[in-house]
Amino acid sequence: MSPEILSVIWFVILNVLLIGYAILDGFDLGVGILHPFVAKSDMERRLVMNSIGPLWDGNEVWLVTFGGALFAMFPNAYASIFSAFYLPFVLLLFALIFRAVSLEFRSKRSSQSWRNFWDILFFIGSTLAAFLFGVAVGAVMQGLELSELGDYQGTLLDMLSGFSMSVGLFTVSLLAMHGAIYLYLKTEGELQHRLVAWMKGTYYLFLALFVIVTFWSVLFVPASLQHFGEYPILWLVPALNILAIANIPRAIAKEKPFYAFFSSCCTIAALVFLFSAAIFPDLLPAVNNTAFSITIYNAASSVLTQKIGLIIVAIGMPMVLSYTILIYWTFRGKVTLTDSSY
Repeated sequence: MSPEILSVIWFVILNVLLIGYAILDGFDLGVGILHPFVAKSDMERRLVMNSIGPLWDGNEVWLVTFGGALFAMFPNAYASIFSAFYLPFVLLLFALIFRAVSLEFRSKRSSQSWRNFWDILFFIGSTLAAFLFGVAVGAVMQGLELSELGDYQGTLLDMLSGFSMSVGLFTVSLLAMHGAIYLYLKTEGELQHRLVAWMKGTYYLFLALFVIVTFWSVLFVPASLQHFGEYPILWLVPALNILAIANIPRAIAKEKPFYAFFSSCCTIAALVFLFSAAIFPDLLPAVNNTAFSITIYNAASSVLTQKIGLIIVAIGMPMVLSYTILIYWTFRGKVTLTDSSY
């Protein structure tokens, strides 16, 4: 197997891991974004938290695996990406830590001020993480100024363009919608009834930002369509994406929340795929000189390392999938509160 083919295979594996994380931890983040708004009482806030309580740490395994695979298979890209996004990634790390700590600490005391404090951190951590993910995607889409060695030459403010900020807000709206649909599936009674309005509201906010980001990408970000002329079959993905987006309000109106959630998952998967297709074969495009771009070819590990990695994936991926399926099957159905609940 040639080094080029191995690099492409690992690029595909990275995208599978990224899609898995975006879908699974996406609704976790969405639940955190909506948490202070949809829940009106302490019991409802506990229900919201416990809807993701058994799942959130397993969902983040996909992000850890993605980072590990990127480090092992494309070490030069890993170094350059952290060189560029060091401060945003530190903020992201703190956001994810505070989010996790909030889940674990909130119910340790019955004090209302104590619980309100952790509720605020849970919301901030979830929202900030979603926003930073989107900003990073927008910045990579536009390209960064890199040196010949792959070091980032700009500043944090250079990344915070209008486009990257809009992608950040778009990501927050997308995950909020995803989380609202998930919460509807997991709750019942008055809280579930209230979530209908939130599903619709977050959907229309997402739709508005989707239109803005799409037109902005097509008109001012050349990378977004650079491969569509060469590979016309790629047009099938945005076509299916539009159908999935259109099916969300249809499923909500027909009271078929599972189909709405499935459509939301397909929407996220399609958007991640389109992002990856746009930058391929780059992992970190250089806007100042394309020769300085970090690609899957010039950043790849040795052939032996990539082959050993495939063996590890063949063993480890079924284990991750089995664990994920088992957990979701065990905690299926409506969320309930027990003595061991958050």
